[in-house]
Amino acid sequence: MTEQNSQSNWQPSAVIATLKKRAQLIRSIREFFYRKDVLEVDTPALSHATVTDQHLHSFCTRFDNPMSPNTTELFLQTSPEFAMKRLLCAGSGSIYQICKSFRNEEAGRFHNPEFTMLEWYRVGYDHHGLMTEVDELIQLILKTEPAERMTYQQAFLQHLNCDPLTASLDELRALASRYGYQDIAANESSKDTLMMLLFSQHIEPHIGQDRPCLVYEFPASQAALAKISKDNPLVAERFELYFKGIELANGFHELSDAKEQRRRFEHDNQTRLSQGLQSMPLDKNLIAALEHGLPECAGVALGIDRLLMLALNCDSIDQVTAFEYNRA
Repeated sequence: MTEQNSQSNWQPSAVIATLKKRAQLIRSIREFFYRKDVLEVDTPALSHATVTDQHLHSFCTRFDNPMSPNTTELFLQTSPEFAMKRLLCAGSGSIYQICKSFRNEEAGRFHNPEFTMLEWYRVGYDHHGLMTEVDELIQLILKTEPAERMTYQQAFLQHLNCDPLTASLDELRALASRYGYQDIAANESSKDTLMMLLFSQHIEPHIGQDRPCLVYEFPASQAALAKISKDNPLVAERFELYFKGIELANGFHELSDAKEQRRRFEHDNQTRLSQGLQSMPLDKNLIAALEHGLPECAGVALGIDRLLMLALNCDSIDQVTAFEYNRA
């Protein structure tokens, strides 16, 4: 770093007036949950295990315990989900958390390796009930009209004239090629990767422009930690929230079957290995908690920084962050 850069990099990314507004909005979020009697919790940022999802990349560090001859591998959490579910299994009731999360991925207009996440779980809710509460919070913070709702299938049919629940790999490859992704289409063997590419590039920019849009019933192959629908085994009880081209939230009617959760983790790791990625350690504490029993609930993770970008009419996440990663 040059001396000139070091003389300017000490300053915050966001102006102080914005940071004051940020504090006010976070206070409004806390008051929202206080009025609903949802308990605020605080869970560790470091864990012995991490996510197995091949699309998420964790930071890893080592703890040199002076009382032990061995070092311990630890992971900075991509979200507080696993620890919060352990609290739910222990009888916490509905809970929320505002915390730092970490992803060893990109940095840019909508991304920072360290970011602030709001995550909450509502006991007794399904994904539809939680979508209603997410919409309520967004209307409060962003002063929007009620959100539009559409299924993942409806979004594909409307914008790409393709049914993602029945399309074959060859059909998705042909569709990707028509949109200029010939190289990816020729080499990609995952239907989900092609669907995610098409969704992000050719659906997201066109939904939720005038008012927020909740997209739900994602393909079962993209269930992550959500239940599979009893009414339609082709879809998962999962939703995402979009507004003005920004993905704001990802929610689930939470999977409570410990055996199924372990199977999904192991399948993720097999996929990671097939892609040349490192296998990740399974969170055995989460599996044990699920075996004890997770209450019927729905949960959602929402990016606070992106929400504040929209609330404060900022163009970049740097403008609502005290120190973006280049200044950290």
